[in-house]
Amino acid sequence: MSLSSPNPRPSAPVAAPIPQAPALTPELLISMLLRGGVMLSLSLVAVGMGLTFFHHPDYFSSSTALERLTAPDHGLHRLTDVFQGVLAVRGQSFVMAGLLVMMSVPVLRVALSLGVFRLQKDRVFVAITAAVLALLLVSFLVGGVE
Repeated sequence: MSLSSPNPRPSAPVAAPIPQAPALTPELLISMLLRGGVMLSLSLVAVGMGLTFFHHPDYFSSSTALERLTAPDHGLHRLTDVFQGVLAVRGQSFVMAGLLVMMSVPVLRVALSLGVFRLQKDRVFVAITAAVLALLLVSFLVGGVE
């Protein structure tokens, strides 16, 4: 006598577990912000360099032309100049935009930390981070005055 049933039931396929996305922890958010900011900055600088040397191939061979490009009075001094230059697809404007993004990443990191501390209801760190953010913003405003 056989122990198996005459009509065995087919076993149902076992579903593979669905991989879960990692939880967005404050450390992960800050890491993503820093990584994204650096990559965006690097991309803008690389595009700007490429555009600059594409539009002005004489910079490769002429040291006087390259000195003229890097002269302090030849640079962009206002945000409106940078934005207008990016819209006009000027290489120097892309490079300057990349540098501005790189400068803004630490400030954005402090602002993100402020939001995280507010969500965690950590009043001491909210106060400290708000003071740091205020000092950063004031230094940018005062530093822009000529």
